[in-house]
Amino acid sequence: MRILKGNPVSRGIALGKVYIYRAFKADVHESYFEAGKEDEYYKKFKDAVATAEKELATIVTSMSAESPEKAKIFTAHTEILMDEEVDEGVKEMIYESRAMPDYAVDEIFTDFANLLEKAKDPLIAARAADLRDVRNRVLRILKGEKESNLANLRENVIVVAHDLLPSDTATMDRNRVMGVITEIGGATSHTAILTRSYKIPSLLGVTDAVQIMKNGDNIVLDALAGKVLLDPEKEVIKEYQEKLVEFIKEERETSEYLDKIPLVASGERYSIGLNVGDTEPEDGYKYVDFVGLFRTEFLYMGSEYMPTEQEQFEAYKKVLANAMGNPVTLRTLDIGGDKTLRYMALPKEDNPFLGNRALRLCLDHMDMFKTQLRAALRASAFGEMKIMFPMVGTIDDIQAANAVVAAVKKELKAEGHAFDEKINVGIMIEVPSIGVIADLAAKEVDFASVGTNDLTQYLHAVDRMNPSITKYYQSISPSMLRILGRIFSDFNKAGKPISVCGELAGDDIGAVVLFGLGLRKFSMNAANIGRVKRTLSLFTLEETKEIASKAQNMSTEAEVIEFVKAEIEKRNL
Repeated sequence: MRILKGNPVSRGIALGKVYIYRAFKADVHESYFEAGKEDEYYKKFKDAVATAEKELATIVTSMSAESPEKAKIFTAHTEILMDEEVDEGVKEMIYESRAMPDYAVDEIFTDFANLLEKAKDPLIAARAADLRDVRNRVLRILKGEKESNLANLRENVIVVAHDLLPSDTATMDRNRVMGVITEIGGATSHTAILTRSYKIPSLLGVTDAVQIMKNGDNIVLDALAGKVLLDPEKEVIKEYQEKLVEFIKEERETSEYLDKIPLVASGERYSIGLNVGDTEPEDGYKYVDFVGLFRTEFLYMGSEYMPTEQEQFEAYKKVLANAMGNPVTLRTLDIGGDKTLRYMALPKEDNPFLGNRALRLCLDHMDMFKTQLRAALRASAFGEMKIMFPMVGTIDDIQAANAVVAAVKKELKAEGHAFDEKINVGIMIEVPSIGVIADLAAKEVDFASVGTNDLTQYLHAVDRMNPSITKYYQSISPSMLRILGRIFSDFNKAGKPISVCGELAGDDIGAVVLFGLGLRKFSMNAANIGRVKRTLSLFTLEETKEIASKAQNMSTEAEVIEFVKAEIEKRNL
């Protein structure tokens, strides 16, 4: 038995078979064949098309019941695959230029895609991404590679990959994925955030996992201790089956706090919010006071084209309905860094996390930004909606974004659309430059939410996606606690609501210190609600204040963690 170590980012235990996930990348070169083999190579192309058609039919059938909207995407892919003009183009290259099938497919599909991209109608332009997807499917078949797909799994698996894109994670079959292991990524990567919200045990930063493990290998994923056991003996499997039973029992006990009123031991009330990344209903909505973060980018990443205003409007209405009358904070499109859109070309940047992303990108793509704001404002007529801008670095950013909201309101009013004219507009505080002038920012907005994941990254100058420097990513360091204390104080003095929607809010140790620093609104993934409520119920207000004050004056994050952990354990005895 071999043991691999990693960073446990989503608690749990999984026993099962490995599924190696490798996203296919086409490697095509200009190549030709000798005369006389035209029929042979055209048949090879047609056979690949037939295989692709069968694959797509299987996907459509399996998705039709649970995800009819996603099934429509693959029905459209079938239509592209069988297009007569595409077939004629490939046939002409094979017969007249004697181009190898993969080269012909790459050229023809790319030409059509480039042509569509130039269309003024965004729906037509978005079809370019579909063409490229179908091209990759045919090229993969021509190269003899099997399909690797997380949306259409046939059995329960533990996914092993170098990395997962947010779109891979967002579209994975949650009923079939028992666990996730990747070679890179940290506790605040989007793979970690999503797997936590889905309650899928996950271990990231496992060096050479893809090279060491093979499809079908039996493994134990221990996302409590941070290890993977390869080819475990029967005794080990039995031991972990018992541990899994114990873990489920512990989770059940913690879940007893889910529907309790969030109170500390001395009786003070605080609010619990939910972080969500899709429009599907979930149990977490029943146990919270608000939705503190609706990540709209996953609506974009789960689509094959730029979502229309109407599609976004319907999605936002659905989230408001899920929230059962509680307010929903909609974060505008947060693309860039580790999040990309397959149908939108983003500039190649040396430092994408410091580049043109989130609000900056939206202000550069005004049509896209206005479309989202129109949809959000229209949805605000159906429930309490708040709008929040990410990656705000200056007061100029806030004023520019507010001006766009005002312009969109004017347009909607002129068109006769209903919306909440007094809708609250706020910001995420995740760039230190805005954190140190939180008192000035509070004058410009209705509320704010601290994104501790990026705030930690930027404050400590550490790439949170790089597992080799994880030790420098310190979300509860004394420097973080001091800037957080200042932000909470400035917003509390201004009488403006302040919350934390970063991962620190859903952490036991983090919640205790944040409460002591003056935070009263915590937003987190559903998986953390019961644990945070239970932990905070152990402390009085004065105890948390004393703990936070001491923690701010400690020298290292390790001291803070050891100190607060000991305080929690004392009360658990």
